[in-house]
This record gives sequence, structure tokens and C-alpha cells, in this order.
Amino acid sequence: MSMLSEKPILVIRAELADILKFGATPYGERRIVNILGGTVEGPKLKGKILPGGADWQIVRADGVVDLRARYTVETDAGGHILVNSEGLRHGPPEVMARLARDETVDPALYYFRAFMRFETADPAASWLNRILAIGRGSRENRAVRIEVHEVL
Repeated sequence: MSMLSEKPILVIRAELADILKFGATPYGERRIVNILGGTVEGPKLKGKILPGGADWQIVRADGVVDLRARYTVETDAGGHILVNSEGLRHGPPEVMARLARDETVDPALYYFRAFMRFETADPAASWLNRILAIGRGSRENRAVRIEVHEVL
């Protein structure tokens, strides 16, 4: 029995600002990527990502990027959904260097997964309050695409 929905429940495409690099802090190389907007498409939900969210990243000593993103989705019907996502991205050093330069790289060449939770007061989207999800991501030029699967 599979633990994930066969098809994505949502496909998220977030448009990103330039990477704001803080440099090496005591925790690792700190970066923040502001989220400018985007789209959310799924069989039960369609909407847009509102500007104002961000992805707070730490590049660990082993080269793994620890990702923590929070942003807001506005549904086509006007409801609001808070998205909380924590994940990891890693791959061969040359692939990670290309991603750091904001190049679009074949997602088969690196690992990009996120654990996702949602929060909303919108009755039409309240089903999201009761699920956990796993996102499979790919980094594009100034954007990220995440296929979201429900944990069954």
C-alpha cells in the first residue's frame, strides 16, 4: 500500500526574488529567498501565492540546504491558506553550484523534498487542516515548482 497519493493534490509554482546571502553564520551559510507570487493548481483548489512569504535557508557544513518556507495562498474564491514547508535539497557539488547561480537544472540530478502543513479558516479548503503532505520540488530560474502529495 502506498503512503502517498498517486497524483499530486496540488502543484505549486512560486516566483522568487534574488537570493539574499547573509554569509557564514554560527549555524551555517544563511540565505533568505523572498516569495514574490505564483500559482497553485489542483483538482480541489486553485489560487495564487501572495507576495510576502519567504524561504529561510541554511547551507549546512555537509552541503545540504535546509529549507523552511512560509507563505500565503489566496484561493480563487477568496479564502486564505497558510503554507508551512520544511525540506532538504542536496546533490553533487557541481549541481548545487548551478542551483546557487539560479540555473534551471534537471530535478533528477538532485534531491528536493519538503514536509508540508496547511492552515485555513476557509470552509471550502478546510480539508487541508487535516492532512500532511510531501512535496517534490524542482528549482527553476527565479522560481520553484512543487508537486504536493497527500500522506495517506
